[in-house]
Amino acid sequence: MELAVDMIGDVAIVVLPVDELTASNVGDFKRDIAPLLDTHTKMVLDLTRLLFADSAALGTFISCLRRLNAKGGDLKLCAMSQQVRDVFALVRLDRIFDIYATKAEAAGSYHR
Repeated sequence: MELAVDMIGDVAIVVLPVDELTASNVGDFKRDIAPLLDTHTKMVLDLTRLLFADSAALGTFISCLRRLNAKGGDLKLCAMSQQVRDVFALVRLDRIFDIYATKAEAAGSYHR
C-alpha cells in the first residue's frame, strides 16, 4: 500500500489510498505506516477515499494513536466519509480521536 505523505509545516499528512481498510489489507497499512510513526510526532490521516473500515482497521488506528502518544505526539483524522464517521460514533471512537473536515483544519489544530 503506497502511502502519500505531504507536510504542512511540521505536521505529516498521510493519505490513505484505499476505499476499504479491512483485515485483508490492514497488514500492508501497518507495515507502511510504521516508519512514519517512528519519524513524526504530529500526524493527520486523510481518509478522503476510505468508505469502509472494519474492526481490524479501527484497532490499527488506535494502535497508531498510542504509538504517537507514547512519544508525546498525536494523531488526528480528517475528511472522513459519513459511513466511516458513523462507525466511529457507534463504537465511540469519535470521543478518542480528533476528527476534522479538512487536512488544513487538522494540521492547524496542532498550533493552537
